[in-house]
Amino acid sequence: MTVSVCLIVKNEENVLARCLSSLECIADETVIVDTGSSDGTKTVAAGFTSRIYDFEWTDDFAAARNFAFSKCRCDYIYSADADEIIDEENQERFRKLKSVLDPAIDIVQFLYTNQLEYNTTYNYDRELRPKLYKRLRSFVWEGEVHEQVRLEPVIFDSDIEIIHKPEKLHSGRDFEIFRKIFERRGALEPRLLDMYLRELAVSGGDSDYIAARPFIEKAAEQEGDEARLKDELYTLMRACRAVSDKDGFMKYAFRALALGGVTSETAYELGEYYSAAGDKKEAGMWYYNAAHETEASLDHRYHDEYPQQKTELR
Repeated sequence: MTVSVCLIVKNEENVLARCLSSLECIADETVIVDTGSSDGTKTVAAGFTSRIYDFEWTDDFAAARNFAFSKCRCDYIYSADADEIIDEENQERFRKLKSVLDPAIDIVQFLYTNQLEYNTTYNYDRELRPKLYKRLRSFVWEGEVHEQVRLEPVIFDSDIEIIHKPEKLHSGRDFEIFRKIFERRGALEPRLLDMYLRELAVSGGDSDYIAARPFIEKAAEQEGDEARLKDELYTLMRACRAVSDKDGFMKYAFRALALGGVTSETAYELGEYYSAAGDKKEAGMWYYNAAHETEASLDHRYHDEYPQQKTELR
């Protein structure tokens, strides 16, 4: 089978050659879609391929990737990011995969590694991610009787590892996109809302929580999922503490406690509140709860690293 290596890029001149060099041995064609670079990204890309296209950026990664996929011509499309690397051992695994892959497979997942070095969202260093996609999918009937078309893709989990090595965090860019979607649509779909809440917990600062507050307040008022509501209430507690809004903080804290099953994030946030108020005993109780009586929902550090640090300082 043949592989189109496909990237969307913007201002990636420092890392793009590193990525494309690691993929040359498996690429039957390389497609680069530039979304508005102002540096030498296109010049670097031209050293590897002539298939370079411009796409006007609209704060929509899906639209850019759909455009990029439309330019691919091979059997399978490998969707890469410029800050990824495949080392020599995994290049060889990829070459072997190309020679033996069953054409019935629609998607191949790779092991995405080095997540925590520049983490904005995740609680783990390795995960399987879909990276290789069959360009034209065939629909197949299944079942000797009461036959139906197979709708779920055939997925293969490979042992090929991708090393993620970004130059900087992208959370600020993501937060801005999340806020623009809220302003445009009035809401985020559940998956994106979950990602927003998680990214705030992992890498957000005071200004990010303050900016998120009106959108999360609206989401919390309409929320039907109790687990997500707990995350939203924690986020609002954190936003209130950032502006010393004690009444707002307690309003959302009481709502979270009334739901039961307090998360480590909420317990830790109560510890921070009482610590700032000078009540070390009450703060210590909530830090203990964060570490020993609750489970983290958004970021594991609120269950282990953060309350442990507070205990060590006492």
